Amino acid sequence: MNPSALAELSSRLPALRLLTEPGDLEHYGRDWTRRWPPAPLAIALPASVEEVQGIVRWANQHKVAIVPSGGRTGLSGGAVAAQGELVLSLARMSRVLGFDAVDRTLTVQPGIALEAVQAAAREHGLIYPVDFAARGSCSIGGNIATNAGGIRVIRYGNTREWIAGLKVVAGNGELLDLNRALIKNSSGYDLRQLMIGSEGTLGIVVEATLRLTDPPPASQVMLLALPDMDALMQVFALFRARLSLQAFEFFTEVALKHVLGAGAQRAIEGDYPYYVVTEFDAVDERAQEMALAVFEQAVEQGLIADGVMAQSEAQAAALWRLREGITESLAVHRPYKNDISVRIGAVPGFLGQIQALLAREYPEMEVVWFGHIGDGNLHINVLKPASLSDADFITQCEHVTKLLADTLQRHGGSISAEHGIGLVKRAYLESTRSAAEIALMRGVKAVFDPNGILNPGKLLA
Repeated sequence: MNPSALAELSSRLPALRLLTEPGDLEHYGRDWTRRWPPAPLAIALPASVEEVQGIVRWANQHKVAIVPSGGRTGLSGGAVAAQGELVLSLARMSRVLGFDAVDRTLTVQPGIALEAVQAAAREHGLIYPVDFAARGSCSIGGNIATNAGGIRVIRYGNTREWIAGLKVVAGNGELLDLNRALIKNSSGYDLRQLMIGSEGTLGIVVEATLRLTDPPPASQVMLLALPDMDALMQVFALFRARLSLQAFEFFTEVALKHVLGAGAQRAIEGDYPYYVVTEFDAVDERAQEMALAVFEQAVEQGLIADGVMAQSEAQAAALWRLREGITESLAVHRPYKNDISVRIGAVPGFLGQIQALLAREYPEMEVVWFGHIGDGNLHINVLKPASLSDADFITQCEHVTKLLADTLQRHGGSISAEHGIGLVKRAYLESTRSAAEIALMRGVKAVFDPNGILNPGKLLA
């Protein structure tokens, strides 16, 4: 594009921070996928809603694509700028704007980290319950863009359940004030919910009003060692029937070895193929006794081979690290990731088919499984052998992903549970959405972003 266009942007918005140094372009131009060389035009860091609107209007005039950017912790290429796009980073818009004690809402800017939101809620004796391992680096805006779930979906649901209102700059630069934190609002289409999970393709979130709730009751954490995959859903059913679960997360022995290699401490001696970290309400001695009784019943039935119950907050945190540390421990290997989901009732049959598929298609590759089994969400990480080139590795993994997508389609599942479609999964969208749905999605995109400047190529080809 004409270099004078950037100068014009700076002239229009003199307070706007604009970065063009190579190091900044590389840093802001990519996300955790690391698959596409970053090549953005520049990095814009607005500090106000008005600056975001000004950037979008400028981009429309000059036909410049915009990639909205938060913490860039995504795993689907949704925040990649590899085609000369302008990265619009919301890192400077990271403040808490207000708390309403009556409505129990917290209003924040989109660049604020999830962990900071959680801390702000605690200051008022409440919690924002959406949670996952990347809490310190992911942003609320990114969470909204992908409808992020995490480790406590089984109790609290996904991000969309906790968004009371949004302010969004649409693709034409217009500011939309969506739902205004109303609990009841039957006045037509809920455009707030349409924005959630839209991956920055319809608008740029510039303000979010979040619902808060009471802290959960006292809880207990257990680590369970399971003898085989068949036991996994049986243990879940047993625990869910008799305990009030807050979380139920599983991982494999392969995943455990990577976390232990990264410095975590082993909690159960011996090697077992599957593990579960579960957290449940334990408000009194009776609840503790019930948990032990359920555990003993599962042991007697041969569903649990061993287990440990946390005896302190420190031990509970150590047990959780075995699950939450997996992604970080794998990062050095630059794994190819699948983030998939099926109905909870379909999990047993689906797991058996996927286990056979992965064993057949990846005979010489290490495959690391973990996930939120209590809500049907499974993460599959394939590690590249040193002998295989990056290009050959991606080609083989994409072949398997196509087979995986076909299997998901038969089970009524989704190729993306909580990380979005982005660039990585765009080719497999038809396994989850019908042709009619995709056509309507394109129509919606055209209405909110008539010139197609917002995150083009992501989600929809």
